[in-house]
Amino acid sequence: MIVTEYRARLKDKQCLSGDTTAFYFERPPGFEFNAGQYVDITLINPPLTDPDGNIRSFSIASSPLEDHLLIVTQVRDSAFKRALQNLPCGMEVEVEGPFGSFVLHARPEKPAIFLAGGIGIAPFCSMILSAVSKALPYQLYLFYSSPRPEAMAFLGALQELEKKTLNFRFIPTMTEMGQSHRLWTGETGFICSEMLSRYLPRLLGPIYYLAGPPRFVAGMLKVLKHAGVDDNDVRCEEFVGY
Repeated sequence: MIVTEYRARLKDKQCLSGDTTAFYFERPPGFEFNAGQYVDITLINPPLTDPDGNIRSFSIASSPLEDHLLIVTQVRDSAFKRALQNLPCGMEVEVEGPFGSFVLHARPEKPAIFLAGGIGIAPFCSMILSAVSKALPYQLYLFYSSPRPEAMAFLGALQELEKKTLNFRFIPTMTEMGQSHRLWTGETGFICSEMLSRYLPRLLGPIYYLAGPPRFVAGMLKVLKHAGVDDNDVRCEEFVGY
């Protein structure tokens, strides 16, 4: 796929949970991508800057079938994140891409198991929405780890999608329910081989996709290795600096 530069106008922004914000950009004419890929976004003449510059990489969370580009990020105390958070609707950014090969495998007879930590949910939203919209015959399982329900982006939307989709199973798990004010009757604790075994017909054979902070990805790699999963059946994407 050809990589080129585009301009995209901010349509809307929405606080999803805690410090996580979704930014909806108009999809530039001619911009094509595969579910799971990412783009580089450059702020144009921002009022704030820092030594890391005005450009950051973001996974696209929207489906290739939608008319907007959705990125999701945790707003931290950096010049770029503050400038992005304060970007008025209607303003443009530069978009370069798409990049990456973190995309759904080509053999739908092999189930896709998504293991997401925090903001690592972004590329999986794109992959799952794309597969569901196209009625692709994959068995899809999403294990999504978050400290508590209040901090989990897209929790309600994913629960609703599961209700409407026969081949999609959503397993959210909370690791710090002691700090939550909400009732939670679902899974708790970190994703482990025992949790995977409760929901998957078999641990060996599917393709596993891991996305999240480096520590999360490293932990999931250990879980899969201990379970005997072949390295060739594992795909990883680390999210650094979020």
